[in-house]
Amino acid sequence: MSSKNPLRSPIGKKLVTGVTGLGLVVFVFIHMTGNLALFTGNEAYNQYTHFLTSLGGLLYVIEAGLVAFFLFHIVNGIQIWLGKRKARPVGYDTYKSAGSPSQQSASSRSMIITGLILAVFLVVHVISFKFGPGGPGNADPAYVTTIGGEEVRDLAKLVRENFASPFYTFGYTFVMLLLVVHLRHGIWSALQSLGAMRPSLTPLVYTIGAVVGVLIGAGFIALPLAIYFNLI
Repeated sequence: MSSKNPLRSPIGKKLVTGVTGLGLVVFVFIHMTGNLALFTGNEAYNQYTHFLTSLGGLLYVIEAGLVAFFLFHIVNGIQIWLGKRKARPVGYDTYKSAGSPSQQSASSRSMIITGLILAVFLVVHVISFKFGPGGPGNADPAYVTTIGGEEVRDLAKLVRENFASPFYTFGYTFVMLLLVVHLRHGIWSALQSLGAMRPSLTPLVYTIGAVVGVLIGAGFIALPLAIYFNLI
């Protein structure tokens, strides 16, 4: 009797990548909308971030779940890519966009590259903001403010300081453009892997993936550019 784990099969890996991918799309959308709170003022943004930290143990559970989703998504994505390379050792740069119905495009062929860049960016981003000045294990009275008589972390101040830097602002913008590219193909691919759409819906879902990717990317990019150019 075989004890092989079905989730380690090629189909199983695609299912895991699809489920975790869609879960991460939901996360980045929520994160993006939270970032937009800074457009209404520092206090509103600090209230939002303080609410998250006030969740206590629940926040740790959510963060642990997100870490698991990211790791499963990254590891399975790399394994799928390696499997395809082994099965078809011809360099990806020799392929031209196939368009419909295969939907092979620059987005699909660059998934591994954009994914790895996004993974590295995520680590840098978390270190810069979550564990930056005033964060866990890095107390700093310069990054403390008072809201309603309660002292809270002034994360808005740190965000504004970081995005005053052209290196961070335009580096962040570039990575968010890569996120758009990644989401464009990723949403369609995830739904296809889960068998959640009919072939006739492929063009529509691919378009929706592109629109969702652009909206999320635009939401992330708007804040750093607005801060850098002193619009807010």
